[in-house]
Amino acid sequence: MTAAVMNGPLPSLKVQRPTATLRELALEKMRTAILEAHFHPGERLVERTLCEVLGVSRTVVREVLRHLETEGLVASIPNQGPIVAVLDFATAAEIYEIRALLEGEAAMACARHADEQTVADLAGCIERIQAAFDARDYPAVRALTSAFYERMFIVGKKQVAWEIVQSLTARINRLRALTIASDDRGRQAVDEMHAILAAIQAADAARAREAAIAHVHRVAEIARQLLEDGHEQAGWRQAG
Repeated sequence: MTAAVMNGPLPSLKVQRPTATLRELALEKMRTAILEAHFHPGERLVERTLCEVLGVSRTVVREVLRHLETEGLVASIPNQGPIVAVLDFATAAEIYEIRALLEGEAAMACARHADEQTVADLAGCIERIQAAFDARDYPAVRALTSAFYERMFIVGKKQVAWEIVQSLTARINRLRALTIASDDRGRQAVDEMHAILAAIQAADAARAREAAIAHVHRVAEIARQLLEDGHEQAGWRQAG
């Protein structure tokens, strides 16, 4: 007879915890505040002030700032401390290059594996994105766009590639916050996503890849123009 049987069943080893820790809640609040321009590019992030605003300890604030630095939303400046990171197109161009490669492959794979339910799910997501654009609900646009791509990657059996994209989510959403509020971007983005979906529905893998890459190249050009014209902060204020 084993010790477990002799002494009765083992107690549950599951750790009981709230749905989200204080650190996770503070992190989400700060990430959203940066994306929605409550803190502007280049602005100093003073720990004492953040403690008061967030209602958390300095230890939590430091952990949050370190995490946001790994996401590319915060930068540490010698003799100055943490600031909201400033976008530059060299970094943005690299992110778009990675997106084009991964999203192109994911769209191609999705076209090979998609069924009627997948097409319906993607079509419904595009409809909700259009409604969010019409309502100027840009946080919803960002969330729904991420959901569209997640579905495309997972159906295409590109789980590892999706994990790579997720590691860049904060930077991608930061760029989306800049570009989606630009003139007529809502109509363009929805048209481009419909082109991806049409190719997936037709099981045309090559066309799906081309449409996905064209979508990324178009938004990369918009971002380049906005950054070169110094519209970063204005774009963020609109996106909020």
